[in-house]
Amino acid sequence: MAKNALQAQLLKAGLVDSKKAKKISKQSEHAKRTGDVSNVEAKKALAAAQAKKLEKDQKLNQEKQQLLEEKMLKANIVQMIRQHQITDTQGEVNYQFVDHAKVKKISITQKLYDQIVAGHVVIARLEESYALLPRPLADRIDTKLEGFMVVSNDTSDNALADDDPYAAYVIPDDLMW
Repeated sequence: MAKNALQAQLLKAGLVDSKKAKKISKQSEHAKRTGDVSNVEAKKALAAAQAKKLEKDQKLNQEKQQLLEEKMLKANIVQMIRQHQITDTQGEVNYQFVDHAKVKKISITQKLYDQIVAGHVVIARLEESYALLPRPLADRIDTKLEGFMVVSNDTSDNALADDDPYAAYVIPDDLMW
């Protein structure tokens, strides 16, 4: 009835004629049966917003998953270092090395000192301290995630360049300072 009353008021005001009023009522009934055009646009906008939100949520989940995987990898590496570190390290020889632009010093045995200089043993960062690891394990850890190895004397990388003017002057690796 409200629709008819509105149409009656529009007819009285002279804004629409009877033919136009019937046409509008038929269009509104047709829109109700088939789905309103404005509802279709609203549904499209809602679907687009949901798709955008879904994409954003997937991106956030992917970032969280990457952080979780990285955290798990770090925990696994720390566990590997703890399990395989060389435990008999206390000695009277001091080995000095640079870590984050600071000179650090550890007391080790002469045998471990020689192995570090030769490149058979590597010094790795273990939370707030350092651990000595065998070379093959250190290489495996370094391929998984870099940043744990502090001192890694590799004998194959020490090849001298042909154009080096100081090639004849060899500096020993075991130089005490």
